[in-house]
Amino acid sequence: MKSDNKEETAYKTIGEAAKELNLIDKKTGQLQTHTIRYWETQFKQIKPKVRAGGRRYYSNENIKIINHIKFLLKERGLTINGVKKMLDKKKIDSIDVKENFGVYKPDDKSARLVKDKVKNISKIIKELKKLKNG
Repeated sequence: MKSDNKEETAYKTIGEAAKELNLIDKKTGQLQTHTIRYWETQFKQIKPKVRAGGRRYYSNENIKIINHIKFLLKERGLTINGVKKMLDKKKIDSIDVKENFGVYKPDDKSARLVKDKVKNISKIIKELKKLKNG
């Protein structure tokens, strides 16, 4: 008797991949397969097998890459261009999810400028509060 679950090594359809990646519209319950198709156009790392009739089949490696892209976009808040740069720099297996991604390096000149501006803005806010209460 055939099991409902495919083997771990089997290719999955785009619908199965969307379900596994939890790409589901919360309001309608519809699978967001369009999101995967769009990401395919943006990230060269996603390479599904395309069979007759244009049906896409995703390997576990494809799903791992898509899941990582989803994490970087949705959880980390990176832009598509930011994720592209990261994936071009590093192999997917070597990326540590706790990594800072170089957004604010302590020795980075722009980070110091931002910190200084935040301090100045904080001082201005405190002065304005004093004037208002004062």
